Amino acid sequence: MNVEKLKELYVRYELTKDDVYKHQHYIIITRSGIDKIQAKEQVKINYEVVTCGPKFCVVKATAKKDSAFIETFGSALKGDSFKDGNTQSWYVMEMAEKRAMSRAVLKITGFYELGVFGEDESEDFKRK
Repeated sequence: MNVEKLKELYVRYELTKDDVYKHQHYIIITRSGIDKIQAKEQVKINYEVVTCGPKFCVVKATAKKDSAFIETFGSALKGDSFKDGNTQSWYVMEMAEKRAMSRAVLKITGFYELGVFGEDESEDFKRK
C-alpha cells in the first residue's frame, strides 16, 4: 500500500476521520466519504440491472470522469445468515446499487488500486 499516495488522495478529497477507518485487513471509506469523492470529481454513473429477483440482484455501473470510464458490478444475495448470503436485508436492489456505486467511484479515482474499499461492499466492512 502506497501511504503517500493515500495521504494525497485524503487531502484532495477533504476526507476526515469520520470518512475513513481501518478494517482488519483493509482501509475502508464510508458512504459519506464516497459521496464527497463523487461530488468533487463529478463522477457520472449509469446503472443497468443485469438480473434482479426477490433474493438476488446484480447491477452494472458505468462511471465516467473526464475522458476515463470504467464498468463494474455490485451484487446482493439475501440470506438468513451470512453463511448463505451476503446481506440480510430484503432490499437487494438497493444494496447491489450501493455496492456498484462504491466500486465505480473508488476505481475511477484510484483508491481501488491502493487496496481501499467502500463500507457498502461487504457486511464485514461495517464499522464496529
